[in-house]
Amino acid sequence: MGDVRFAGYASVFGVPDKGGDVVLPGAFSALGGQVPLLWQHDTKEPVGFIESIRADRRGLRVVGRVVASGRGAQAADLLCAGAIDGLSFGYRVKAARANRTLGLRELASLELIEVSLVTFPMQPLARVLGFSMVAEETMNAL
Repeated sequence: MGDVRFAGYASVFGVPDKGGDVVLPGAFSALGGQVPLLWQHDTKEPVGFIESIRADRRGLRVVGRVVASGRGAQAADLLCAGAIDGLSFGYRVKAARANRTLGLRELASLELIEVSLVTFPMQPLARVLGFSMVAEETMNAL
């Protein structure tokens, strides 16, 4: 199997996650640069990279590429088999506030560190929405 390209949401705005955090629209104001794609948030397990990333009305939309080598080959197989479809992201909080009425923490400004393919995302709506195999000629075209 070759590389796999996928699209999905690493974060969904305005929806509480399992930990009681809510990412607010505008939280990802400084997107740019290379973003690694990790396996289960393990910094020793990179499986690819994020090709494009942008915040839209729904959340943080990503297009990523799983490189079919080492752990990435296993991740690609699991993704294509439908055994894994969760997305998550690592971040540093720059600004947050407590919403005591709802018992939530509202994340207003975040520094994105990484995106991960995960089995159980904290945000249940953070999912891979589709994927495709990367053609061999595309992989070698430089």
